[in-house]
Parts: sequence; C-alpha cells; structure tokens
Amino acid sequence: MDGLPKLDRIDINILAQLQQNARLANVDLAQAVGLSPSPCLSRLRRLEKAGYIASYNASFHLSKLVEHITVFTEVTLNGHRREDFIKFEADIRRYEALQECHLVSGGL
Repeated sequence: MDGLPKLDRIDINILAQLQQNARLANVDLAQAVGLSPSPCLSRLRRLEKAGYIASYNASFHLSKLVEHITVFTEVTLNGHRREDFIKFEADIRRYEALQECHLVSGGL
C-alpha cells in the first residue's frame, strides 16, 4: 500500500457507487457523490491509475443462461509436502469447470 494515494470519503463513495453500478455515467456518478462532473472524472481516473479499480465487469444471472449446480467436495492428499501441493494444484487446473479451491487444515 506504500505509495498509493490516500482515499477520502468521496473516493470511497465513488468506489461504492461503481461497485453497485459500474455503468453509471460520469454525470450521474458525480451527482451521487456530491461533486461536479469534472472533479469526479479526475478522481475516477486517479483511482484507476492507482489500481484501486481492477476492472469493470458485468454480473450475470447464470440461472437464466444455463442450468447449473454448485458442488463442494473434499480431497485428501496422501502426502503433505510442498511438492504434493504443487502437483495437486497443477493437476486440478485441468478442470475448466472448477471455480474455486481452498486449503483447509487443522487438528480434530
């Protein structure tokens, strides 16, 4: 976080508004955060340049596109060495449908 511009309440409000609707026109965004359009656009560009805004995305209702299910499963590895985890990760990447993989550990 070193070297990044400090965020004030207006910057955070800009980010919050965009998170709700990334397609907001600058005029509407400016009005929502209490700025005129020019300073709002300047702040937006500064946030983009600093990397606070990673991308602008569309969110889909997947159920309208295709039937889908979510499956959680458990995988237990025989070994727990670094090489075992590296091999597992390389092998699991072959499955395009896989969205997430989490390592959970701890005692019983």
